[in-house]
Amino acid sequence: MKNNIVRNKSFDFAIRIVKLYQYLNNTKKEFILSKQLLRSATSVGAMIREAEHAESKSVYS
Repeated sequence: MKNNIVRNKSFDFAIRIVKLYQYLNNTKKEFILSKQLLRSATSVGAMIREAEHAESKSVYS
């Protein structure tokens, strides 16, 4: 499979967000904001994967 820059960057971003989530959760005891940050930031990768496997309908059929 060819190298996808967007997918690689989103994966690196998700890893950084998970580490930030762990820091906020353990050190700062911030639970609500950190959980929302984790959910919204890691959903980027899911949307990219969905877009990669999307199929479009033929307009001229």
